[in-house]
Amino acid sequence: MKTAFIFACVAVLTVVGVCQAGDLRKNFYRTSCPAAESIVKNITERRAASNPNLPAKLLRMHFHDCFVRGCDASVLINSTANSTAEKDAIPNLSLAGFDVIDEIKTELENKCAGKVSCADILALAARDAVSAQFKKSMWEVLTGRRDGNVSVASEALANIPSPFLNFSSLVQSFKNKGLTVHDLVVLSGAHTIGVGHCNLFSNRLYNFTGKGDQDPSLNSTYAAFLKTKCQSLSDTTTTVEMDPGSSQNFDASYFVILKQQKGLFQSDAALLTDKTSSNIVGELVKSTDFLKEFSQSMKRMGAIGVLTGNSGEIRKTCGVINS
Repeated sequence: MKTAFIFACVAVLTVVGVCQAGDLRKNFYRTSCPAAESIVKNITERRAASNPNLPAKLLRMHFHDCFVRGCDASVLINSTANSTAEKDAIPNLSLAGFDVIDEIKTELENKCAGKVSCADILALAARDAVSAQFKKSMWEVLTGRRDGNVSVASEALANIPSPFLNFSSLVQSFKNKGLTVHDLVVLSGAHTIGVGHCNLFSNRLYNFTGKGDQDPSLNSTYAAFLKTKCQSLSDTTTTVEMDPGSSQNFDASYFVILKQQKGLFQSDAALLTDKTSSNIVGELVKSTDFLKEFSQSMKRMGAIGVLTGNSGEIRKTCGVINS
């Protein structure tokens, strides 16, 4: 497995400046905080049991963290009077689940102060939340990440892939992080859980090319349904399931509906506009194949630009850089 991490590292070195993913390892906290991973798992599973939307929220937060400065928990940092942090950038305003990470961090600080990074907590919690429905870990999370001490809103805008992107822009966004077209398609499968806000796709319903038209690549029956939910371009509060009828089950149905031209976002539909990616979509319609591939791509994503060794810090509070 190390080779995959090192490959991802080399590819992103020039982008984020620091990359030592080969330093991540199994059971990093075995001696410094033996209960760390079980504490993360227990709290995450308890919170997910009472909030079935939590897996999608934590998975999205992990993704948004890793795409900006690498997986360094910079997305958790609060803005200050002098600096607007990633958390308050437009793509992150709808993130949720920060309270779960804070609860875990508080418990870990009580058990073994200053040992477990917020970056590792987020990576583990995202995995454990998604895994809860399967009652087993769905991908391996190597640990040893340290926390960054920089968080800038403009970097989130520049690095987080937009739901309006076309295929070539998506490919470049992922390539910038050392991820492949295969990773792009597989990780898009995370849209099998969670919801999307109307304003992020309603242009496809009402004004696709600026002429009051509908996106011809969107299934017309599905478009008619979406119009009953999202009745204007300016609706920023209404949400719909990204995977209709299955938005709380982590499975391969995203790829099934994608082939039916029911991908919610332009970035979903874009996966069918390229022969290679469209073929990958076809290969992932079986849940066993998707879950296996998702496991591999998540391990690569979780290694983007990580801080290890003496880089960064272990934040005492996830929302605040150590003074």
